[in-house]
Amino acid sequence: MSDVKARFGRPLRLALVGGGPASWIGRMHRSAALLDGWWELVGGVFSGDPVRSRTAGAELGFAPERCYPDVGAMIAAETAREDGADAVAIMSPNDTHYPAAAAALDAGLDVIGDKPVSHDFAQACDLVERTRRKGRLFAVVHGYSAYPMTRYARWLVKDGAIGEPRFVQVEYLQGSNATRVEDGPSNRRLEWLFDPARSGLALVMSAIGCHAQHLASVTIGRQVARVSAEVGALVPGRRVVDHVSALLEFEGGARGTFTATNAAAGAENDVRLRVVGERGLIEWWHREPSYLRLAMQGEPLRVVGRGDPYLPGEVIAGGRSPRGHPEGMLQGFANIYGEVAQERMARSLGDPVPDFLYPRIEEAAHTMAFIEACLASHKSGGWATVAALPAS
Repeated sequence: MSDVKARFGRPLRLALVGGGPASWIGRMHRSAALLDGWWELVGGVFSGDPVRSRTAGAELGFAPERCYPDVGAMIAAETAREDGADAVAIMSPNDTHYPAAAAALDAGLDVIGDKPVSHDFAQACDLVERTRRKGRLFAVVHGYSAYPMTRYARWLVKDGAIGEPRFVQVEYLQGSNATRVEDGPSNRRLEWLFDPARSGLALVMSAIGCHAQHLASVTIGRQVARVSAEVGALVPGRRVVDHVSALLEFEGGARGTFTATNAAAGAENDVRLRVVGERGLIEWWHREPSYLRLAMQGEPLRVVGRGDPYLPGEVIAGGRSPRGHPEGMLQGFANIYGEVAQERMARSLGDPVPDFLYPRIEEAAHTMAFIEACLASHKSGGWATVAALPAS
C-alpha cells in the first residue's frame, strides 16, 4: 500500500462533528488524522450551539463557510461541493453519535466514530445495516486495540503461540469520577455526562468499559456469549453507573473477568489485559504500552518491545519510532485513521484491500449488546446471553 496515496492523488477530506477548541478528544482526533498525511481537515460542526459552532471553527482555523450550524447543514453543503468531505469523524456528546452517523452514511460518507456508537443495540444494528447497504466504511476509535503491542497479542493468539485461550482478565480503572464531580461547578460537558438520558445506558461503559470489552474480544478473536454482571455506583447517591464487574463466557468456552470503573480514587487510565492459554499467557499494561509480557509454561519470562526487529511486519508498521521512544494513544488513533484511508483509497482505485485491523461498526454493535446483557444480568441476578447481530 506504499504508493496508494500517490496514485489516489490527494489526502482524503474529513469533516468533524464535535471536538471544539477546549475538547481534548477533539485534539486527539484532529492530530491523529493529520499525523501521517492521509487526511485533510476541511470543516465541521464544533458545538451544539450554531453561533458557538461558527466561532469555535474559526478559532480552530477553518474557513468560515465550512463552519456549520448543525450536522444537516454540513452534510448538505459538503456533498454539494466538488471538493466536499469524503468522511465524517464524530466526537460529540454521546446522544448525538447515532443520528450524526446515520445521516452521514445515508449521504454516502464514510464514518469514523467515537464510542458509544449509539444509545442501544437496536440503533447499532441499524448503523451496521446502513453501512453495508451503502457500501461505506465505519471505523470506531478503540485506540487501545491499535497499539502495536496489543496487536501483537492478537497476532500471538491467532498464531497459536499460547495455545487455545482458556481465561481472559481485563480491567479499566480510572479516577475521574471518584468524587461527586456532578455536585461541583457545572459546565456543558458535565451537564450531558451525568444526564442518564444523554450519556448512555451505563456511563462507565460508554466512557471506558467499552474499550476494555473490545480489547478482550478482539485479542482472542471471540465475542462474549454470556455475562454475569454487577452494575451500579461506587459513589453514594450517584444517578449514573460508575462501576461494572462481570464474569464472562466467550464463544468457544473461554472464561473471563471484566472490571470497569471511573470511580477508583488514585487510578488514571489503568488498562490491563491478561490472556491465559493452554501453554502460556500474555499480559499488557497501559502504563507500559510499548511492552508485552509473554510467559510460557516452564520457560523464562520474555518482555517483547515495540520495534523489535523480529516482530511481524504489520505490528512493526503500527509504530513510528525505535524501541524505547514512547508512543501511545495518539499513534493508536492515527493507525485507525491511516487504515481507513488506505482502504478507502484502495477501493476507489480497484486495488486488492488488505485485511486491516481497525475496529469496525460490527464490533461496536457487539459492545452495545454486551452492555445490554450486563444490565439484564444485574436485573435478573443471573447469567444473560449477549445478543448476536442479525444475519446480513
